[in-house]
Amino acid sequence: MDRTVGMLYAMVDENYHRLKKIVAGMSQEEVDFKGPSKKYNSTAQLLRHLAFVDLNWVYRIKEEEMPLNLMEKYGPMLDENNQLPLIKGISLDVLLKDYDKVINMMKNACYQLTDKQLNQVVEYGNGKKATIQWGIWHIADHNRYHQAHINQLRKWYAEA
Repeated sequence: MDRTVGMLYAMVDENYHRLKKIVAGMSQEEVDFKGPSKKYNSTAQLLRHLAFVDLNWVYRIKEEEMPLNLMEKYGPMLDENNQLPLIKGISLDVLLKDYDKVINMMKNACYQLTDKQLNQVVEYGNGKKATIQWGIWHIADHNRYHQAHINQLRKWYAEA
């Protein structure tokens, strides 16, 4: 990998490994736990959300449309109520193996990138624009952001 691409990917990889340590050993009940009053996103929902967001960035970087089979497997981004889709009963092992595949796809995409291409602007979300560099940084930052939510869910679960 080029130097800057490699540093950005290292952030993604490090945060993903940290996430896997945070969720290690969770029971199915804890993976599906939605917090007090069942009003928060579960760890399962957050893991699938992170994988789907990252997968979208992989395809933006590759300048390709995401295949329908992957869209159906990992998506949608939001349900009909504009919330993260309910994910329940999917084991932590399956969720992490699916996410591993996305991280490997990101790694492969980064091997194809040059530092110069990091400044390329791509569209994401609803007409927003960002550089590929920002997108890779966002993947790492977004992962850390939801790690805090998962840590809070683990605390609540232990107290319940």
